[in-house]
Amino acid sequence: MGEVGWKIGGDQGEGIDSTGDVVATVANRLGYHIYGYKSFSSRIKGGHTHYKVRIADHPVRAASATTQVLVALTQETIDKNVQELSPGGAVVADLAFSPSLPAGSELTLIGIPMAQIARQIGNPLTRNMVAVGASAALLHLPMEAFSAYVSEKFERKGAEMVSQNVRALGEGHAAALAQMPDGLAVRLPEVAPAHRLLLTGNQAVALGAVRAGCRIMAAYPITPATDIMEQLVTLLPPLGGVVCQMEDEIAAITLVIGAGYAGVRAMTATSGPGFSLMQEGMGLAASAEVPAVIVDCQRAGPSTGMPTKNEQSDIMAAIFGGHGGAARVVLAPGTPEQAYRDIGHAFNLAEAYHLPVIVASDLSLGEWLQTVDDLPYADVSISRGSLISQAELLALTDAYSRYQVTASGVSPRSLPGQAKGQYLATGVEHLPSGKVSEDPKNRRLEMDKREQKLSTLSQSEPGTEYLGPERSDVLVITFGSTVGPVDEAVALAQESAAVARLQIRRLWPFPAAEVLAAAGRAAAVLFVEQNGQGQLAQLAEMSGLHHPHTAHLRRYDGTLFLPSEILTAILSGRQLATAKGVS
Repeated sequence: MGEVGWKIGGDQGEGIDSTGDVVATVANRLGYHIYGYKSFSSRIKGGHTHYKVRIADHPVRAASATTQVLVALTQETIDKNVQELSPGGAVVADLAFSPSLPAGSELTLIGIPMAQIARQIGNPLTRNMVAVGASAALLHLPMEAFSAYVSEKFERKGAEMVSQNVRALGEGHAAALAQMPDGLAVRLPEVAPAHRLLLTGNQAVALGAVRAGCRIMAAYPITPATDIMEQLVTLLPPLGGVVCQMEDEIAAITLVIGAGYAGVRAMTATSGPGFSLMQEGMGLAASAEVPAVIVDCQRAGPSTGMPTKNEQSDIMAAIFGGHGGAARVVLAPGTPEQAYRDIGHAFNLAEAYHLPVIVASDLSLGEWLQTVDDLPYADVSISRGSLISQAELLALTDAYSRYQVTASGVSPRSLPGQAKGQYLATGVEHLPSGKVSEDPKNRRLEMDKREQKLSTLSQSEPGTEYLGPERSDVLVITFGSTVGPVDEAVALAQESAAVARLQIRRLWPFPAAEVLAAAGRAAAVLFVEQNGQGQLAQLAEMSGLHHPHTAHLRRYDGTLFLPSEILTAILSGRQLATAKGVS
C-alpha cells in the first residue's frame, strides 16, 4: 500500500481551502482515497492556515503524521511545517517571498514565481492554480484531470475565467517540471479510476435527513454546524421543505418542537454554545413527548473556546444537560456513512419514542473531506412510530389519553386536526389526558413512563460495534470521529497482538451490558477520546465498568489523534497487562 501527504499553507483568506479542495477532488476522481484536514483560525482573514490532503491507494480515515509535498505561499508556512516533511520531500514555494529552508535540510526546494505568473495571465487570483499545477507535476498526476475539473468548476464564471485558470495550471506544471531533480521520490502508486463520493459528515447528515423525510430545518449559524443548514437550503425547497434561519438557538429548538407536535419531521444543528441554549427546549420536548432531532457538532470549549478546533467534550451535556432529568437518546456516528445512517435512525427513534434524539457529531467528522465508497441508502427508511389512526380515535369509548401509561413507556400519538385527538401538550407535569397535575402518585407514574422508553430502547437494539478477536490483550474503547485513527492503529497492532476495538455508537442510553461483556474478555482496556475529563470513561465507570487494567489516552489541544500515537498507547497497555500476569 502507498500514500502521499500533500499540504498547502499560507495566510487565511487567500484561497487555501479551495486549493486543497481541488487537489482532493481530482485525486478522488482518479481513484485514490482521500482524507482532507484543515487547520484554520476563527477569523476571516489573516494568520497562518494550512490544508493537508492524505492521498492513498487504500481507505484512510485519519490524518497522516508526515508530508511529502508542501506548497508554501509564505515563509511562515515553511517554518511551521517543515519538521513534518519526510526525508526526500519537496517544498514548492512562491518566489515572491524569497523562500528558504533550514540550514542542512535534505529537502528539495522548488521555487516558482507563482504571483508573477498569475499577474502575467491577467488575474492575480490564479496564483493558487499555479500551485495546483506544480503539485500535479510533483505527484505525477495527469494534468488532463485537473484541467477538466477546473473547467467544470469555473464554467459558470465564463470562458475567460476558465481559460485563465487552465493556463495557470499549465504554467505551474511546466515550471515545476523544469526544476524537478531526477529521482525525486514523490510518486503515488497507480490506481484505477473509480466513482467514489468525496464528502464531509455534515454533507452526509444533510443527505440522510432528506432521505429520512425531514422537511423543516431551523437553526442559527454556528461553526462547525452551519454547513448542514447550507446544504439543506439547496436540498429541501425542491421537496416542499424549508430552512429557517432563526434569531437564536432558543427559537430554533422551539420551532422544531412545534413542527414535531404538528407531525412534520424537523431538525436543528448547532455546536456547544448553541446546544447549551437549547437545553430547556429539549426538556419541554421530553416532558410533552414531542419528537425532535438535534445535531450537536462538537468543538473545543468551554464558552467560545476554539470554534475551529475539534473536541468531543459535550457528552455529559448531551446526556444530562438541563434540569429535572429528561429522557433523551444520544447517538454518536464516527464516519460519513454512519452519520448518514444515524440521522435517519434519529428521526425514526424520535417518532418511535416521542422524545428528543441528539446526534453527537464533532468538527472532524463534520468538516473534513473523506472518500466514501457509497452511502448506505437502503439503511435509511421512514418509520413514523405509534401514531394513532383516525379510525382508532373514533372507536374510543373514553376520552383520548395522550400520555397513558404503557408497558413500553410509549403512548399512541395523535396529530393536530384528528377528530377526538385533542389533548394538552405541556411542559408542566400532567395526567395521562394532558391536564396539569401535581399529584405525587401520578408524578411517579409519568416520570417512570418516560424513563421506561429508554429501557425499552436498550433492549431492542445494540449500542456498540465490536471489531477484532473475541478475547483480546487490549480492548480500545472510543466513539465519534476518533474511530478512524483508532481503527488504523488497531490494524497495525494486530500484527503482533490480539487487539480489539469497541465503538460506542449510542452514548445514551449507555449500552452498559455490551461494554462490560467486551471488557470482561480483555486483559487491558484503553479509552481513547478527545476531551480532558475522560467523559466516555466516566460514563463506563458509572455503568459498572471497573477493569483492573485501564489506561486512558486523551487529547484536548484541538489537534487530531494520529494512528501512530494510539498504536504506542495500545502496545504500552499490552505491556502493562503482561507485566501483571494477566495476558
